[in-house]
Amino acid sequence: MNSKEIFERACEIMPGGVNSPVRAYRAVGLTPRFIASAKGSKIYDIDGIEYIDYIGSWGPMILGHAREEVVKAVCDATMRGTSYGAPTVAEVEIAEMINEAVPCSEMVRLVNSGTEAVMSAIRAARGYTGRDYIVKFEGCYHGHSDGLLVKSGSGLLTENVPDSAGVPAAFAAKTLIAQYNDLDSVRALFEQHKDEIAALIVEPVAANMGVVPPKPGFLEGLREITSEYGAVLIFDEVITGFRLSYGGASEYYGVTPDMATLGKIVGGGMPMAVYCGKKEIMQKVSPTGPVYQAGTLSGNPVAVAAGLATLKILRAHKDEIYPAIDKKAEIIAKAYADAIEKYQIPAALNRVGSLMSIFFTDHPVTSFADAFGSDLEMFKKYFAGMLNRKIYIAPSQFEAFFVGYAHTDEDVAKTVAAIDGALGALKA
Repeated sequence: MNSKEIFERACEIMPGGVNSPVRAYRAVGLTPRFIASAKGSKIYDIDGIEYIDYIGSWGPMILGHAREEVVKAVCDATMRGTSYGAPTVAEVEIAEMINEAVPCSEMVRLVNSGTEAVMSAIRAARGYTGRDYIVKFEGCYHGHSDGLLVKSGSGLLTENVPDSAGVPAAFAAKTLIAQYNDLDSVRALFEQHKDEIAALIVEPVAANMGVVPPKPGFLEGLREITSEYGAVLIFDEVITGFRLSYGGASEYYGVTPDMATLGKIVGGGMPMAVYCGKKEIMQKVSPTGPVYQAGTLSGNPVAVAAGLATLKILRAHKDEIYPAIDKKAEIIAKAYADAIEKYQIPAALNRVGSLMSIFFTDHPVTSFADAFGSDLEMFKKYFAGMLNRKIYIAPSQFEAFFVGYAHTDEDVAKTVAAIDGALGALKA
């Protein structure tokens, strides 16, 4: 059975044939590749085709697929039992590692997904401040909880759904929308609502409308405004955590929030996420405080084992791993820049460390409006060109390109050639 046949079968029994919208390839008008296996920097579909993978499970596989130490840790943990619903020593160990790594982290709660981490962090911030409103940014995606599906990015943009049906208006009414990289829009909301805002949540590097870096002074400005008005500053580091540096975007930019949410890399590719922050806020969480949050599978021993193994490798070799990934990303980014100039393609490339995006537009992309104005038809052609050249990238203009440690020099050379070919074909 090939990908086309299994996709037709899947569409009969699952919405869109998938379990997460972007995977359906609807934005690029193609049939999704059904994956059979992955190893290192490569991913293999059921048609037997090998691709160089720059999705990396949407970010977690910074060390590559099926890293030996991580696989062994998962197998060993599984042999001891897949779930206890009780505390383990490993939970304490990974919490200590997170506290050591993440600048704002003094206490940690393990959960099962980025959506759950963000939802819980916002509840804790509301419980801590006694306020109801939150501020988010247009085009930033923070999971699919009701109050955050307002002007979001990621799959909502890919499917051209700016908001979600099924969300009561009363939930959305407590969410205020600012413009990313625009401090004036943030200050205007705080001046209007003053002591009503519990928290401001932001992707320190927006990576769900494509990759959009913060302008110089933007994160510092958010820290200043939230401190002035007594609101909790939350960095959503589900993507950037342990990727831009071992301490995430907070360490990378030198700006410390009050809370952070972590996912993807922190679970080593398994379903695990974290919310963490200042002790005075986290102690509001049950059972020490009145903010209730619980989960049967929170701190699952298999997921914790994968996360621990991944973080231990990153910690032990951070001075080697992060510069190496950055160098590979720099070479790939230069290939994009060279091809854009060579073929006179109207395109802009954004990169922060190992995250990057190409936008088919004739102006810089620094905001949601800039990203949303990109030429999506040209992206479709570019995506098909890369896929035909066996380069596996996100099937959406509004997702990131992830470079990892497992990508070899040969992978990078093949990718450079594919970029030249795919962009050159746009002018054919």
